[in-house]
Amino acid sequence: MIFNLKARLLFPFPAKATILLLLSVVFFFAPADALAQRRFSRTYPAASDVRLELSNRSGFVTVEGWNRPEVSISAYLEAPAATISPQMIAGTIYINVLKDNQGRAEVGNVNFTVRVPYTSNVDIETLIGNLTVSSVRGGSLRAHISSEGDITLTNISAGTVSAQNGIGNIFFDGEIHPGGNYRFASHKGDINLRIPLSSSFRLVANAPSTRSISLGAFANPNMVLLSDGRRVAGRFGDGSASVTVTNQRGGISFLRR
Repeated sequence: MIFNLKARLLFPFPAKATILLLLSVVFFFAPADALAQRRFSRTYPAASDVRLELSNRSGFVTVEGWNRPEVSISAYLEAPAATISPQMIAGTIYINVLKDNQGRAEVGNVNFTVRVPYTSNVDIETLIGNLTVSSVRGGSLRAHISSEGDITLTNISAGTVSAQNGIGNIFFDGEIHPGGNYRFASHKGDINLRIPLSSSFRLVANAPSTRSISLGAFANPNMVLLSDGRRVAGRFGDGSASVTVTNQRGGISFLRR
């Protein structure tokens, strides 16, 4: 038998085409199945003054106000997927990823998007990850990150606001209500507050390491610089609300809304 080298080079190893085809079929089906296991979605009917309490371990949390009498919860679960078991009890929706996965050595990030009625009360806490809340005007708003992540609060109209993180920026864009209580604290990052010039509040601002406190348009003779620039205390307007800002290793800035 005569071996034809030229023909062999022109048509090499046809079995390889079959192997590649089989691999492509496996690759096509696997991602769709994995994604189906990593998405969570649920909707609850809710009154206008519903309260949301969400405790996460790690991942982004976004809460948006909307004009519907319901709470919509959607989440993307990274592997290993966490268990999520929301509960609605006496007008409060509880989502507690820490409790639902207690005893598990490892749980992947859970990234939430939650839509609530505009007038809802919101309480969010997480270990690591950014928190974003927009367009809510309920009685209270609390956003806490015990370790690292940015907090962004926009178009907020609540009588009580508390925002605190370890490492990360805090941005507040909203109204200051007469008699309201507003507290912002960070260990390392920038805190920027954008509020109307018509606001009235008593202020205590502390920046012990950087001495970086900028009052902008809110500077006035009733604001006093203390502790060699590390603290500003005083009043803007009639001082009906209380604003406390502490930033251990970052700057504090007030911006006109």
